[in-house]
Amino acid sequence: MKKIFNLFDLKQKVNYKTEILAGLTVSMTMIPESLAFAILAGFDPLVGLYGAFIMGLITSIFGGRPGLISGGAGATVIILIALMESHGIEYVFGAVVFAGLFQLIVGFLKLGKFIRLVPQSVMYGFVNG
Repeated sequence: MKKIFNLFDLKQKVNYKTEILAGLTVSMTMIPESLAFAILAGFDPLVGLYGAFIMGLITSIFGGRPGLISGGAGATVIILIALMESHGIEYVFGAVVFAGLFQLIVGFLKLGKFIRLVPQSVMYGFVNG
């Protein structure tokens, strides 16, 4: 009988060629996306590239789920535009750090199960927005 894929099985075989090609593909798609989000938010395009690189590096080190998605979201750009115009880039940095801390707290307290209470239509609207 064929063995079922287990997320916690540390003895699984890794195909490095596939992993490297997947990483290169994702990085090539993140370049225009990070530039566009930075320009839309009123930042220097280089800030978008640095942000995408740091986010990719952190999620590759601390991530590890096959379905993990890490990238900018168009809905956050709208908030960042208003925050940037009213308070400047210093407050945007603080807001991003606070959002990361909030996500860590939610993860440590295992509150992610409550996302099931969000209706599916709301999730589709957020993702498609």
